[in-house]
Amino acid sequence: MAISGIINFMVLQPVTMTALETLKNLVLAPYILKATALISVQRAVGGNQFRHCFSTLGILLDYKFFTDSILLKASLLHDLLEDLPETQVDEIRWIDSDGADVVQLVLEVTKRKDETKEQYLQRLLEYGSRNAMLLKCADRISNLTDLHRDIQSEQKISDYLDQTEKYVIPMARRVNTDMLIELTDLIAKRRRILRMLENDKKADTAPGS
Repeated sequence: MAISGIINFMVLQPVTMTALETLKNLVLAPYILKATALISVQRAVGGNQFRHCFSTLGILLDYKFFTDSILLKASLLHDLLEDLPETQVDEIRWIDSDGADVVQLVLEVTKRKDETKEQYLQRLLEYGSRNAMLLKCADRISNLTDLHRDIQSEQKISDYLDQTEKYVIPMARRVNTDMLIELTDLIAKRRRILRMLENDKKADTAPGS
């Protein structure tokens, strides 16, 4: 190993170990218990919102966000207040020392009653914190992965991809290059599927088909 490589290893290794130790000591159980309320909220693609929130958490961990306890805890509850507005916010606020900040982040990424989806995303893009944008990017990666032509119409899928390009891609560009790459790739793959479906339709309706 070159001297520069040895130096880099010596410098980076303690940081990695510190991050893993932080993750090892992270207590998520009370937030998981709170998130179980989302088991009752079904998703059109199958499963429920509880599973989706775990998927969002998994994406953040996959991107090595090991040390941001507020971001990870909020990911488990990011749909709770929108899907179950009767939720008692104070019950979250007093879970632990992160509770108040978790509530603040969850509220930030929750669509308000008087907002359209576009207004909500524009608010996050213009005024959202870094963590709010990271959480929305992880949420959108999960949703794009689950996007299914057997459930959603082709037009709805196309509109969702347009919306992602307009609002979420700029968020990813600001906060995480790797998420930007994954989102761009997911959009491209789903647009290719839509083009294939369109070509199949044209072939089926062509004279002599």
